[in-house]
Amino acid sequence: MITVLEDSFRLAQAFTISRGSKTEARVLTLRIDRDGKVGRGECVPYARYGETTDSVRAQIESLPEGITREELQSALPPGAARNAVDCALWDLEARQKGCRVWQLAGLPAPGPVTTAYTLSLAAPDAMRTAAAVHAHRPILKIKLGTPDDMPRLEAVRAGAPRSTIIVDANEGWTSEVYAELAPHLLRLGVALVEQPLPAGQDEMLAEIARPVPVCADESCHDRASLPGLKGRYDVVNLKLDKTGGLTEGLRTRDAARAMGFGLMVGCMVGSSLAMAPAVLLAQGADWTDLDGPLLLAEDRPHPLRYDEAGAHPPDANLWG
Repeated sequence: MITVLEDSFRLAQAFTISRGSKTEARVLTLRIDRDGKVGRGECVPYARYGETTDSVRAQIESLPEGITREELQSALPPGAARNAVDCALWDLEARQKGCRVWQLAGLPAPGPVTTAYTLSLAAPDAMRTAAAVHAHRPILKIKLGTPDDMPRLEAVRAGAPRSTIIVDANEGWTSEVYAELAPHLLRLGVALVEQPLPAGQDEMLAEIARPVPVCADESCHDRASLPGLKGRYDVVNLKLDKTGGLTEGLRTRDAARAMGFGLMVGCMVGSSLAMAPAVLLAQGADWTDLDGPLLLAEDRPHPLRYDEAGAHPPDANLWG
């Protein structure tokens, strides 16, 4: 039996990107009950990809009882619905067989991964204050994406002079704004620029030098999207809500590596249940951005553990 529930988790503070703000993480929690065992997964329907809570729920509820992970890959397209079901089926199989998901997948035992911590878009003074509060963190990811981002970037660097900085424009810049900012990104020691231009309007990235590596987020979904990114991007950001689950996530990771891309593993703003499978995907990645639970005021029981070593693999009581 498949059960879909809508859950909401309060954020510790408002989270803002170039497309808007939120004060809670609204997710769908999936539960699959079979033969006395229960598998769980979580997804975040995302309007940017044409998803709503209702549309994702309808996709999930259209599936036949007893569907397998391999059948699922063709039954639903990449996206949030397939992600929740895929991860729940991994969890279910691990519980049925009395082992961990990484053993099922033939992966080495995972360890903690160093994750970026995200500072949301705000006025420069507020971003400097936030950067100073989190200056002890090794990697800060700052949300930008407006024509007036230079003062924000300078403010964050002043607030956290020793942290590695990733910039995420969330498709918010034009080619002119990006060309103007690019030399300053290098000057301020930015290590990576994520999705500076809108997906489908990023041709100029193939025509210019990229002294700061550029990462595809909204432009990258699953394996099928990778060939079109060659020459434009240096790194791809894999999120399970885009790949449609861990199964395709692992396949996309391997394909991206074979094509020479660097790897980031990211997330939507969700709970520890959503991050748990992503920690497996993030093993060996160049960059990890799995800070969703760190942005929450409340989380699941048996949450992921975060400390100076990073985000730790999930407890079996949570997932996997």
